[in-house]
Amino acid sequence: MSQQSNTHISSQGEGIDLREEIDKYLRFWPWFIIGVVFCITVALVYIKYTTAKYSTTASVIIKDEEGKGPSSEMAAFADLGLLGGMGASSIENEIGILRSKTLMTQTIEALNLNITYFEEKTLGSEELYNEIPFKVIFLKLEEEKLQDAIKNDLGNAYFINPGSGKNFQLINTETNKVSKGEFGTPMDIDFATIIIKRTNLTQGNAGKITVRFSPVEDVVAKYREEVQIYLIDKNSSLLELSLIDPVKKKAQDILDQLVLEYNQQAIEDKNLVATNTAKFIDERLAIINQELDSVEVGKEEFKKANQLTNIEAESEMFIENASDYKKRQQEVGTQLELANAMITYLETGGNSDLLPANLGIQETGVNELIGEYNTLVLERNRILSGSTEENPVVLRLNSQVEQMRNNVMQSLERMRNNFRIAQKDLDRQAAIIGSQISSVPSKERKYRGIERQQNIKEALYLFLLEKREENSLSLAVTAPKAKIVDSAYSASEPVSPKSKIILLGSLILGLLIPFLIIYLKNILNNKLKSRDDLEKLAGEIPIVGEIPRVEKKNSEMVLKNDRSILAEAFRILHTNLQYLLVNSTEKEGGNTIFVTSTVKGEGKTLVSFNLAVTLANTNKKVLIVGADLRNPQLQRFEKDARAHIGVSDYLANDGLKLKDLIRESNTDNSNLELLPSGTIPPNPSELWRRQKTGEMFKELEQMYDYVIVDTAPSLLVTDTFLINKWADIILYVTRAGHTEKKLLQFAVDAKKEGKFHDLSFVLNDVKWANFGYGNKYGYAYGEEKKSFFKRLLGKAAVY
Repeated sequence: MSQQSNTHISSQGEGIDLREEIDKYLRFWPWFIIGVVFCITVALVYIKYTTAKYSTTASVIIKDEEGKGPSSEMAAFADLGLLGGMGASSIENEIGILRSKTLMTQTIEALNLNITYFEEKTLGSEELYNEIPFKVIFLKLEEEKLQDAIKNDLGNAYFINPGSGKNFQLINTETNKVSKGEFGTPMDIDFATIIIKRTNLTQGNAGKITVRFSPVEDVVAKYREEVQIYLIDKNSSLLELSLIDPVKKKAQDILDQLVLEYNQQAIEDKNLVATNTAKFIDERLAIINQELDSVEVGKEEFKKANQLTNIEAESEMFIENASDYKKRQQEVGTQLELANAMITYLETGGNSDLLPANLGIQETGVNELIGEYNTLVLERNRILSGSTEENPVVLRLNSQVEQMRNNVMQSLERMRNNFRIAQKDLDRQAAIIGSQISSVPSKERKYRGIERQQNIKEALYLFLLEKREENSLSLAVTAPKAKIVDSAYSASEPVSPKSKIILLGSLILGLLIPFLIIYLKNILNNKLKSRDDLEKLAGEIPIVGEIPRVEKKNSEMVLKNDRSILAEAFRILHTNLQYLLVNSTEKEGGNTIFVTSTVKGEGKTLVSFNLAVTLANTNKKVLIVGADLRNPQLQRFEKDARAHIGVSDYLANDGLKLKDLIRESNTDNSNLELLPSGTIPPNPSELWRRQKTGEMFKELEQMYDYVIVDTAPSLLVTDTFLINKWADIILYVTRAGHTEKKLLQFAVDAKKEGKFHDLSFVLNDVKWANFGYGNKYGYAYGEEKKSFFKRLLGKAAVY
């Protein structure tokens, strides 16, 4: 049997038996069921009472307004230079604007989201948005006092308790302070003046409404974090805005209002250039109108004073020759006038003013510089709206604006100088023509000069009128910058809590918790649990029996005609002993069986007594001997065992006879008798060394078929080693859940060293889950079969 055990240990050591490892956990299957049911139940309760959150999404396209092709709705006004500033904005800048604090503040204030309403329910509260029975309106709000109230736990939430008629009570949920008011009438609270109005909504539980006030900055900070903006594709300008919130309609309104505020701001930015251009044109029209009136009046007075009628007919031939020069003089004069006007505007304007663009200046370089200057000013003003003057980006843009302004001024001055030179050249050419028409009276020359000035002023006046109309039209047809692809919409399924994931997680957790507990228990356990542990750690010593755990309500003693599992276990132990005692059949007299253990508390006395009862029930004459002279325990089964003299007295007193010390057992079994341990001696080891010890065992073997000896623990004292030579078999009792695994080495070493002979293990107090070969082959044979739930509860209790 030892060889078989060694073979088994060797095969197990070569690798892990997967089936065996799985069985370690399958035997605890009730706990896995309980764990799964518990975790799923908790998950269902969590899903039911957790506020669901929904994902709300909106998508917009940021228009690229640099294009000036015929398909662009603003292409007709591209020559005004009013759209050039927006083209420099990258998509990242637009995302930054959408995320800006300024834009979110405008959104929160437009929707009054710093006031929230909640309906109190049995478990928690639910936020109300549109369907509210009361509406609170701020007349005055002191943000600092509100923040102090929150900081000092003075309460920022109030319970509205409507009374009869128009009256109501406002109860501070933190301090329980009660304020009385009347619907529609202003009332003061700690940090604001408010009006509470009834809505058209009728609600039966309107008395359970709580209103909470929050600082605008806190609400802005919250939603700036929660609103997410994504660029769908790096090659496009399609943006997706998303927000996760418990209230669908609220989230939709926030995203829609955010896009609306963005478009409104973009329209204001785009109209800023056109507004400045209109102001400049109006100023110039007023000046040109005065100059034109002055020229026309001078022309009229000149003609009256000189009585001129048809001077053109008289000088037609000369005019035709000089027409080209006059036309060029007119163009140069117009350009020179525009240059002077722009230089004057630059000298009187500030760095934050936009320059009029494309007023008709023919110099392409100057127009481009003006466009670049306006772009920088726009960009600087947009960033400054959400920042301060100390922002490094603003400082950098200020420097660029100043440098660009100087470049524009220099270009205009160069252009003016060029036109002056051209004008002088034309004047010189005109003088040559004048010499050819010297025959024309001086009056005619003066008249032509006046008429030339009139034409110049008139052309400039008409040009400005045309530009003013075009500018007005561009203001009227300004389109939003963000084209809405999809207005805000909410998903029908909540994103939190995710029922399927939570249920799956609870299922896994329900399986994992028992698994980890069992795994850790196995890892940390240093005690014997089952037959397998004995075979692995001490396979060279045979196992002759397993004793199941006895519940407290059941008797620890085997009775006559007993059909319990305990009785069957001792019958199996008896059967196995017959194979070990086969060599002692030729022996004269009975067999002596020693029962020992490593330490106390492992069940030596229980095994000794019940083995003796089992043997006596087979009509064999059996004696149980109390050989633990230091700490006798037979009184557990024989109440008066301590009251009688016994082994120690016999060994110490030569005048005593064994037959006088033997007592009848209280078990009412005539085949079972008892030899108590007797008086506790001061020197048990010295008594066992006496010659009478051997004589005692020999005499007892002649008197009985079996002598069961309940000895002392082997590790603690030497008594058992002194007398074990008189034993035919030594039963070494170990106890599941009590005997440490490392103590088994003591028994193995004792056998190797010859201190013990014919040694066999008995495993006591085995749990049902570890009993036998997994407790699944019918140890309850012949018993009534229990229902599934009773067996489940029974197994859970045993585990």
